[in-house]
Amino acid sequence: MQTSISITRGEVLQQMEGYLKENMSTFLKSVEDSWQPADYLPDSRRDTFFDEVKELRERAGSLSYDLLAVLIGDTITEEALPNYEAWFHELDNINRDRNNGWAEWIRGWTAEENRHGDLLNRYLYLSGRVNMREFEVSTQYLINDAFDLGTANDPYRAFVYTSYQEQATNISHRRVGQLARKAGDDQLSKICGMIAGDETRHARVYKAFVSKIFELDPSEMMLAFEDMMRKKIVMPAHYMREMGVEMGKTFGHFTDAAQRLGVYTSNDYTDILDSLIVDWDIANVKDLTGEAEKARDYIMALPNRLRRVADRMPVPKLEYKFKWIS
Repeated sequence: MQTSISITRGEVLQQMEGYLKENMSTFLKSVEDSWQPADYLPDSRRDTFFDEVKELRERAGSLSYDLLAVLIGDTITEEALPNYEAWFHELDNINRDRNNGWAEWIRGWTAEENRHGDLLNRYLYLSGRVNMREFEVSTQYLINDAFDLGTANDPYRAFVYTSYQEQATNISHRRVGQLARKAGDDQLSKICGMIAGDETRHARVYKAFVSKIFELDPSEMMLAFEDMMRKKIVMPAHYMREMGVEMGKTFGHFTDAAQRLGVYTSNDYTDILDSLIVDWDIANVKDLTGEAEKARDYIMALPNRLRRVADRMPVPKLEYKFKWIS
């Protein structure tokens, strides 16, 4: 049972600020050492530009319909970055002073993520297989419609969410890259691999934040984890839609395509939960209140429940034609 003196979320985040500053060089890559979208695309300054674009288009022509749809949906998700940064700035008790560790992390994370949408957008444009206007409409809708991730303004819940989401995006990008390679598009495979690498590192950082909070405020962190799992982690693009389509409907078709390909499945959702339970050593967290102990019991039992549900879910059939694809 918890016996430690209570601590506020603001005090926890303030204590962690020094930890961020000390480790920022491992959390983020310097601009000088970072890859940029131009590294993976034809250079328009060169005489070989049009030949390289032709080759890119030929390789992109080998991608299956579902794979292209998932790639487009992933890109739209990445392009909605303005929403994600705004969401971060709305979290309670985050010090936004320019030189504060939290503000430095948010800026650096945003800067790294910004490259993902830029790179994928340009690839899709050059591929010649995408109705870019329809794609851009969906991106504008997603930013305009905003989202509700179930975190309210609570940083504890937000870090559970980002720990989960960064792992999910790593899986999705990595598997799209693997399928692209099998289809003969090694360039797209490299693109997805670089993005997945960023997501892996970001997931490691957010998981480290939660681990630190478990040390300082275990009961409140456990309750936040339980609450997010009861609500279920929703993807940031869950309101995704095309022009003339009801909000969220297109996202359902996008996730069906991802499920058919095995890019991101219900089992992946549960596997991520399992990994978080291990990484945060949930079974051995000490000094919990009675309420937090019950929350831990719920979390520990949840993976088996989710797997039973997933085993009964049929694989979605192919039936939807996206407006994004020419």
